[in-house]
Amino acid sequence: MRWLVGWSSTSSGPLEPGITGPDGETLQPVGAHQLWTGPDPLWAVGDWRPDEIRTAQADTDTRIAILGLCGATDDQLRNALYAARGGALRHLTTWPGSYTAVLRTGRRITILGDLAGARPVFHTPWAGGTAYATAALPLADLTEANLDIGHLATLLAAPDVPEALQDSTPYQGVHRIPPGHALILRTGTREITGYEPQASLAVAAPPTDTTTAVDTLRDTLVDAVRTRLLAPRHVPGQGTDPGPVPGMGPAERRAARGTPHPGIGADLSGGPASATLALLAAGLPGMPGTILGHGTEAGERLLAVTFNDLTAQGRQTELERAATIAANPRLHHIVVTAGEESLPYADLDGPLTDEPAPSLITATRHRTRLAAGSADHLTGHGARQVLDAHPARLADLLLDHTRRHLVRPVAALARADGNLLVPARVYAAARRLARTPYRTGLEHLADRLLHRRFDNAQGPVDRSLAALTWGGPGPAARWLTGEALAEVSFRLHTTGNRPTPGPNGRPGDFRARAALARHAADLRILEQAAEIRSQRLHTPYLDNQVVRAARDLPQALRVRPDARAAVLRTVLESTGVTDLPTDWGTPPNTTPTTAAHTGLRTSLGNVLTLFDTPLLADAGLIEARTVRKALRAATQGEPLPLEGLADLVSLELWLRRLLARRGTCWTGTPTRQRAVPTGRITPTRTALGPATPHP
Repeated sequence: MRWLVGWSSTSSGPLEPGITGPDGETLQPVGAHQLWTGPDPLWAVGDWRPDEIRTAQADTDTRIAILGLCGATDDQLRNALYAARGGALRHLTTWPGSYTAVLRTGRRITILGDLAGARPVFHTPWAGGTAYATAALPLADLTEANLDIGHLATLLAAPDVPEALQDSTPYQGVHRIPPGHALILRTGTREITGYEPQASLAVAAPPTDTTTAVDTLRDTLVDAVRTRLLAPRHVPGQGTDPGPVPGMGPAERRAARGTPHPGIGADLSGGPASATLALLAAGLPGMPGTILGHGTEAGERLLAVTFNDLTAQGRQTELERAATIAANPRLHHIVVTAGEESLPYADLDGPLTDEPAPSLITATRHRTRLAAGSADHLTGHGARQVLDAHPARLADLLLDHTRRHLVRPVAALARADGNLLVPARVYAAARRLARTPYRTGLEHLADRLLHRRFDNAQGPVDRSLAALTWGGPGPAARWLTGEALAEVSFRLHTTGNRPTPGPNGRPGDFRARAALARHAADLRILEQAAEIRSQRLHTPYLDNQVVRAARDLPQALRVRPDARAAVLRTVLESTGVTDLPTDWGTPPNTTPTTAAHTGLRTSLGNVLTLFDTPLLADAGLIEARTVRKALRAATQGEPLPLEGLADLVSLELWLRRLLARRGTCWTGTPTRQRAVPTGRITPTRTALGPATPHP
């Protein structure tokens, strides 16, 4: 893990190498590199590369630190400081790349999160000031925070409703700022402000021309890929090769050491998202791939990695499509094969991550693929959430009085279901959502949770109809206890007072932003759980400028069937890549649910062992026998939401890893303990009354 951590104090005390705790002790993060000293120190913690930490200053009181990959030049950083001194912030988020910016102007500290939520910012009150970080666990260690059971319950019952989660984290007292916002600290006091312009509810923005919007998306995507190519190349494990080994070449010795290939590579699953990045990187001028002299098989070719699950049936078309794309002479294609050992649930051991996420059960699967990748590896994560239209956007079309654009998506659903009544059902659901106020939608969700009314959406039509709401129960909600559901229902009732859910009050835009934030949060945890030493994963689709360009795509274009594949085809053709497969954008024959079902059936014994004495039951969130029964039923073919079971298993795994932890993120703490200092689940008082220990 890598993070930055700092502190804004209330006094301008003497210069100290660390920060002073309430007992007078001097604290420092473990393995930290201090960037700023004084009463408002800042540290970079973890295995940051030298080019990933950049600082600039306009004068002694105005400076900026950029952590991550940023395409700004040194002159651009210095010039941006002059505008930032007057309070402007948005221009600090418009450079290509994925980074966190920390601005210091006198005693005012500003930390900017990203638009997607892949680089969040956390904060907590501490020692009369405010501590902040890009990870929640260091702040939980600092304050000896206990678990926030209400947050965990909401994470399972209503994960798609940001107002239910609010700004909470799994740790009591540690808060998260929303995507698209900045944390401003002045001598310990904090303020959270958005840096994106707010859309007017009275005057609609002029419609964006489709050609202009796609051209803008192309330019930002090319800039995002080019920024990765222009960054310094890295050779993992340089100087550590012990020399020739009988029967092993350089590639085999590298794999035995567990280090990735030098240079840059990309995923090539056969889908349009990863293929677009690989073809753009291979087509840009320069040296796209492995550094010359480090490996005989790559040269200037970009390493393209395809994962082949030998346990899945019907993937031959995708593999052939990936092979056709990899015929590009500037691509070097590798197919990574895996069997039952890489299925979901196959390996339940792993490192402790900052927060829980469903990706914990698939970390081994991703690590198998990434181990064959490069030191800098491009992935297509986030393309679906950034470019596709959430079903709730059909209600936005009705609000815009452009119902004619409903024809194509509704007709596609009707063809998929084969039912002539589908158009009427979808139109009625979209119309109902368009006429439902936000607060009413949250109250309806709270009532559904309280009375345990859950849908069992199986096909695309049922899933689309379930998504045509302001928010629905999470897939794991049906297995929570009545007390946990009542707590989440109470949260929804008390947080439904906001007049609008976002910058424009439209349900489709609101649900799309929430889905993107949830995916970005899961991806952040996946990077930690599947981390390969010396490797960096790059997600250009989640760059700020790419997200902005995608949001400007016209609604009528977004809701078309296969819009993502069509847009990315246009992007590639406008950059000169025209020889694409004829089946470009064809949906895969298998789904992640297929692998999850196979993995659960194969590893059922180990998963059931987790729920013999689960910590989730100690927290009062589930009853163990109910979950064990559901796990057995799912492996026998009963139509249950496997995503919900994945949520439960991953959260149980994370709790066990957290409570088994013995270290801390801070030095100089002889009397200070870690997060959850008791090492066990502690019952807490809820909004409904005092909690009692679960038997």
